[in-house]
Amino acid sequence: MNYYNELKKELIKKEISKKAREYANNRNDLNTYYKVGKILTEAGKHYGEGIIKEYSVKLTKDLNQKYSIRTLYNMRLYYEKICCNEKLQPVAAILTWSHYCELLKLKNEDEIIYYINISKNKNLSKRELIQKIKSKEYERLPKETKYKYIYIYIY
Repeated sequence: MNYYNELKKELIKKEISKKAREYANNRNDLNTYYKVGKILTEAGKHYGEGIIKEYSVKLTKDLNQKYSIRTLYNMRLYYEKICCNEKLQPVAAILTWSHYCELLKLKNEDEIIYYINISKNKNLSKRELIQKIKSKEYERLPKETKYKYIYIYIY
């Protein structure tokens, strides 16, 4: 028996299992934020923008966990900008919530698509994504390079 290979095999199985759990948790979180964003969008149509502030206070009190106005607003933006966008629908579970919170700050849809693709293809951490956005990488690229990354995922 090769003890080292057995040990290595067990540790690899553990890492694979850990990654699978993390992926499942991320999908679950994003699915929840999608649903919350959808509800907030509908509630906003009926009760106005102030509903997010009201729900923030109520949720924080009732669930004993802070649900800031910014967090709820990001969930609504995630639903509206990412999940309801026909170009972006299939990308929802690719990145983590913290990646999406950074991307939601951007106004340009093509820029968001570009950074989603770059993050996915290069497996960028949130910190690396922030650096690329801060350095205005998208704005500095020639048009043909931008389009290459923008339409990779769409078509």
